[in-house]
Amino acid sequence: MRLDPTPHLLIPFAACGADAWLPTMQSLPPGGLKNLSALLQGMRPAHRDDGAAESLSPPHERALARALGLAAPETLDGLLPWAAHEAAGALPASSGKSWAWITPCHWSMGHLHATLSDPALLDLQEGDSRALLALMQPYFETDGITLHYVDALGPGRWLAEGELLRALPTASLDRVLGRNVDAWLPGAAQARPLRRLQNEMQMLLYTHPFNDAREARRLLPVNSFWISGTGDLPAGFGEALTPAPSQGEKQQGQACAPHSPRALAQAVFREDWAGYAQAWQALDGGDIARLLARQRDGDAVRLTLCGESSAQNFETHRAGLWQRVSNLFSAQPTLDVLKQL
Repeated sequence: MRLDPTPHLLIPFAACGADAWLPTMQSLPPGGLKNLSALLQGMRPAHRDDGAAESLSPPHERALARALGLAAPETLDGLLPWAAHEAAGALPASSGKSWAWITPCHWSMGHLHATLSDPALLDLQEGDSRALLALMQPYFETDGITLHYVDALGPGRWLAEGELLRALPTASLDRVLGRNVDAWLPGAAQARPLRRLQNEMQMLLYTHPFNDAREARRLLPVNSFWISGTGDLPAGFGEALTPAPSQGEKQQGQACAPHSPRALAQAVFREDWAGYAQAWQALDGGDIARLLARQRDGDAVRLTLCGESSAQNFETHRAGLWQRVSNLFSAQPTLDVLKQL
């Protein structure tokens, strides 16, 4: 697959459904999003993806998958093949097999439901991750699933291989972080073995010496796992996803994946609204400012703003003088654009 060489900035959680989001945006200082406003004035709306906040695949993942050629209009919700994509570049003879991501995690058990904590809080190091994989592997193998530790993924996530994972819709971690897991657990009939596995792992790990050792080091226990990134690669797709360079590092005409900063998303997951405001201002003065400079230098650029339900793609528009003046007076306020996500 050939990537589009047009510089593309894709911003997850540019808006969200939390009650604090709008007051946070309204509290930004005047001109806090001046570069974003200027950038949008030189652009026109292109593809729009309207969905629901309850979809398994969030808008930013759908947009990134389209840009990489991993998704088509007929791709089903919850079947963006991120794990197969990664396996294609990390493991030999991965083609044609079924893959998923397995993320060790901590479920915070409340009176009525369990909440999935950010896996980063586990501070899982390689030794613990490999030991945990070896502990869990026999249970997964009972259902024909093989777990793979891949250095390139780091200790916080594994690849899982098995026919059971083919065509199994799963929810992105970005949907379930900090939320009740019940609404996001796989519901398909073929997911019953995985739900049983989750129960078995919870019972195994509840009193296991592995977690006793972690708690002695004042680390959160690992008491479950999350499955995501399921789905098959499109026919003929064989390139692995590699991290995109920042907008400042891109060279003219270089084809690469869209740049997708995570600062806004991380602030939303922490419910850190002061941090969210700071992240927006850093984006406006950093990645967005660099994209605006490219546009003012005559380059075509792309911008995708993503909320929890929808994503809107914008592309550079070469308007005549009269059209530019007209656009200046009719431009939609930036906050109104974000509210529509």
